[in-house]
Amino acid sequence: MTDLRAYAQLVRLPNLPTALADICLGALAAAALPQHSLAFVSLLLASACLYSAGMVWNDYFDREQDRRERPFRPLPSGRVTPRQAVQLGAALLGSGVLLALPAGRTAVFLALWLVAAILAYDSWFKHTWAGPLAMGTCRFLNVLLGISASGTLLWPLGGYLALIVGCYIVGVTWFARTEAQLSKQNMLRGAAALMLVSLLLALPLPLFRPEGRPSSFLFPYLLVALGFWVGRPVMRAIGSPAPSRVQTAVERALLGLILLDAVLATATAGAAGLLILVLLAPSLYLNRKSWLYAT
Repeated sequence: MTDLRAYAQLVRLPNLPTALADICLGALAAAALPQHSLAFVSLLLASACLYSAGMVWNDYFDREQDRRERPFRPLPSGRVTPRQAVQLGAALLGSGVLLALPAGRTAVFLALWLVAAILAYDSWFKHTWAGPLAMGTCRFLNVLLGISASGTLLWPLGGYLALIVGCYIVGVTWFARTEAQLSKQNMLRGAAALMLVSLLLALPLPLFRPEGRPSSFLFPYLLVALGFWVGRPVMRAIGSPAPSRVQTAVERALLGLILLDAVLATATAGAAGLLILVLLAPSLYLNRKSWLYAT
């Protein structure tokens, strides 16, 4: 049980549904269901593996920093060895690419690019100014991966959807850059502004939907509600940027990604987009487990 808990912590299990939500958004926007159900399921599994791999490699490359700042984590605490982390991370990356095969060449191509983006972020970009951009690129590719379930990338709608999600994650990643320390208020303000920009970019989304596809009348109202729900802890963290408040805001923003995907899906697939909210249940349940953490 201890080993299983350590691995669950290593892959950030509470956040895994956010990666699946990206795939669901892409598949719904591209009308991939039910005709391409096999491709959809295979890409859900592929995304789960690639996301988990990213978390493993994140902790592997950060193990010395975590030894100082987060000694309770699986690698610095010795519950998972560096060799075990490398083996698991490599196996998950390879599995992610192989699982994309049933969805076709475009999906495999995107999975390979996602592998490259994950390794580039974790090994180098994360501690540079380009770190948030690299993380946003990973989410951008993940949404496109979901869209590829239909065998197409659905331009320009596909690229625009991926851009919105990618921009949101750039802001969240920027907001979380110094979450273990006292954050600078100006940095938090800039990150929060970028998250707001991503929501504003979503407003004209119904104009991009393919002809004949429904758009829910609830979309703009849900988007505003999401902004307030994510924004409240963000504003509290900006007012008092202690690590606990910043981490709480980041956890809310990450959970908000599932809501964002669902809201965006209502703009391109109608009320069916709200089905993505089903992924909130496992995410909320896992976030309440005291022995797990999301950031």
